Amino acid sequence: MAGHKEFKLFSFSGKMKILHLSWFAFFITFLIWFNFAPLLQHVKESLGLTTAEIKTLLILNVAFTIPARVVVGMLTDKYGPRLVYSLLLAICTIPCFVFAFSANFVQAAIARFALGMIGAGFVIGIRLVSEWFPHNELGIAEGIYGGWGNFGSAVAAFALPTVAVMFGREDGWRYAMAITGVMSLLFSIVFYRSVTDTPKGATYYKPENAGTMEVTSIGDFYLLLIMKVPIYVSLGLLAWKLSLSSVGLFSSFTVMTIYLVLGLIYIFDTFHVWKVNKHIFVEEVPEIHRYKFKQVAVLNVLYFATFGSELAVVSMLPLFFADTFGLTPVVAGIVSSTYAFMNLMSRPSGGCLSDKFGRKATLLILTAGLAVGYFLMGYVNGSWPIWLAVIAAMGCSFFVQSGEGAVFAAVPLIKRRMTGQIAGMTGAYGNVGAVVYLTILSVVDYSTFFFIIAATAMLGFLTLVFMKEPSGQIAEVNDDGTITMIDVAKA
Repeated sequence: MAGHKEFKLFSFSGKMKILHLSWFAFFITFLIWFNFAPLLQHVKESLGLTTAEIKTLLILNVAFTIPARVVVGMLTDKYGPRLVYSLLLAICTIPCFVFAFSANFVQAAIARFALGMIGAGFVIGIRLVSEWFPHNELGIAEGIYGGWGNFGSAVAAFALPTVAVMFGREDGWRYAMAITGVMSLLFSIVFYRSVTDTPKGATYYKPENAGTMEVTSIGDFYLLLIMKVPIYVSLGLLAWKLSLSSVGLFSSFTVMTIYLVLGLIYIFDTFHVWKVNKHIFVEEVPEIHRYKFKQVAVLNVLYFATFGSELAVVSMLPLFFADTFGLTPVVAGIVSSTYAFMNLMSRPSGGCLSDKFGRKATLLILTAGLAVGYFLMGYVNGSWPIWLAVIAAMGCSFFVQSGEGAVFAAVPLIKRRMTGQIAGMTGAYGNVGAVVYLTILSVVDYSTFFFIIAATAMLGFLTLVFMKEPSGQIAEVNDDGTITMIDVAKA
């Protein structure tokens, strides 16, 4: 782990170089991931899509990220962030180009679903940053990584519509999207050549079983199985959505087959979890190796409400402002980008506050704030001055994204060698939230949509009762079998 050197944000050497390369890699993933939302009106006209098909593409955009984050988190723990991030950036250029030059809804749907994989890049950087920064700087470092990276969606919102217009109204959106793919391909090479997984001489800790999450008590075993259920249910929900008559992408037989496959995969997953953790049923895990899975479960629920709502709102906000205030696509994209723009300061602020005042206390305040923020958004309508609606969106966004920063200030402190897996599961819950919220949006009005998010945020607030402030020391087993005690800095 890197030493406790001064946090020089604008330095480009040592750990700060890794931080800047990491957040820019994440920035590109978000630029590509959300290159659709600000251009959806152009895509709708060019491909002759219905409103229902457009909303389906929005859901598809976040669906594949659910399993991808879990799998990529495991791969990161096993093979290291440098290789996995570089491959992800390169591979995802393929569906990006396919979507940019798609000719119909089916092609666009397949490409958009596949492109959701790039959203898994987030969990890779969480592990990489945690390898380079000491625990008393981890909140602010992870916050900068997440916040400045998330800003890619804001850049997409206010830049891509303009780029599309520059290339011409009919096919300009295609070239705007293709440019983001070229950026990803080029930076994959830069990232691979410039990054190392750990500081020189440091050990890269790997889980004993990279295929599934380890738990350390019988109660945690069952809680893990319960927490996996929403991941599968959300994918089933997506399949149901695609079978509706307004979309008609899947037949009833196809949907039932998907349900069956998801059920079988869950059974196999359960068996694998038991195989890895069966020893806890016959022998007690030594105290030094234990961790509380309920910590992970609480963070999952909070990320469902924070990042899940951000993904959903970023996807629908240009359409919301266009419908509510009668704005053009370009102006609606610029106005809605203010929500994502807050990432520059909000997510780092959440991490910094968490470093200073403690993980649990910070999460309590921020979760309450985002509930109030979305409740207020539920009252925004065409009678409001647009500047007031923008202020409301930015205020709500501050609490949402600060909450995300506070969540991932806690994630690396639970079990270091499993950080990729824990980040993968927590990150997946963000996408589960997005699928649920966007599905709800397809059947309710904007006001009800915001009120429902506020209600789930309050549920997240209540789960914080079960969270314990990370403290003490983390025990990690070295490659030679020796044990290193790692201090967890506390406010």
